[in-house]
Amino acid sequence: MSIEIILMGLLVGGLVGMTGVGGASLLTPILVFWGINPAIAIGTDFAYNTITKLFGAVQHIRQKTVNFQLVKHLAIGSLPAAIIANIVFYSLLSNHYNEKFIVLLLGYVLIIVSIISLIQLIFVPNPVNQWKAKTLREKRFITILAGVVIGAIVGVTSVGSGSLFALFILYFYNVKSSELVGTDITHAFLLVLVSGLLMARLGNIDYVLVGNLVCGSIPGAIIGSKLTKKIPHFAMRILIVAIILCSGIALVS
Repeated sequence: MSIEIILMGLLVGGLVGMTGVGGASLLTPILVFWGINPAIAIGTDFAYNTITKLFGAVQHIRQKTVNFQLVKHLAIGSLPAAIIANIVFYSLLSNHYNEKFIVLLLGYVLIIVSIISLIQLIFVPNPVNQWKAKTLREKRFITILAGVVIGAIVGVTSVGSGSLFALFILYFYNVKSSELVGTDITHAFLLVLVSGLLMARLGNIDYVLVGNLVCGSIPGAIIGSKLTKKIPHFAMRILIVAIILCSGIALVS
């Protein structure tokens, strides 16, 4: 058992529970940096994220900070897309698939979008946005479509189950920060569970490493989830976007 890995799990688990983002996009680059094979890092990250986000989701459900209707519409698009993308790329196109390029591109996307979001939150905290004024029913199509696109990305790279969906919810939905995080984590749990099962069939999971990580991440996720209702709304949104920015920088680095 490695104390360094447990502490890393505690840190990332706390961030996931508190903000809903930063799991795969922070942990995967760190594991690769430590010399772990990228495919093993991604598979291990899926397994770790599934367990971590399960405990985070349960805590948010207890706190009643989950919008289940939004979770449903996101999952309708994301789950099938993740399954199809994972099977196509890892079973049929693995010899022609440049995973490093995709992760690098995703990192730049996270950096650009998070910087724009930070500028908007700081200088235009209440922008005119007609999407936020619409009902969930009116935004059903765009929500499912976002689920398809982001779900496919997550199914291949393991990155974005929290950060990309958090950015989408921030822009299109007017919800409390605690509800944003709870909804994001609950949907992300379903998404990484499905993707993790697909990765497990390929044998790309280091179960000893997962065990060390979750020793820290489970208490971290529970503590972080409880903090969402104590941190001010504006500060929470700034923190979420800042972590997404750090995630993007980690992916590019």
